[in-house]
Amino acid sequence: MADVYRWHLAPDGLATRRQLRALGLRPGGQDVVAELHRPRRRRGPLVAYLYRIDHARPVRPMTPGRAAALAAAMQARRTCPNCRTDVGYCIPRSLGMCVTCHDTPAPSA
Repeated sequence: MADVYRWHLAPDGLATRRQLRALGLRPGGQDVVAELHRPRRRRGPLVAYLYRIDHARPVRPMTPGRAAALAAAMQARRTCPNCRTDVGYCIPRSLGMCVTCHDTPAPSA
């Protein structure tokens, strides 16, 4: 069982994934050491998982292949399957097409 701390009361040497990333680090396969709970009135607490900074590893560098794959994935998210154009924003999954195609009424035959 991991230790549980209240919001802003975690000891030094522990960090969340975002805090590790800001330091140029990643958890590197280590297990969660502790949990950070932020109480909320109506629902359960917000939970953040904490990792040891001294066991964290450096972030892997971006290689040309990874950069190309990321660019291709983002291009696919911006391309409307209906009109096949790059609309300049990520297509909402709830619509499945660009806003223009969604708002244009279908021609009646």
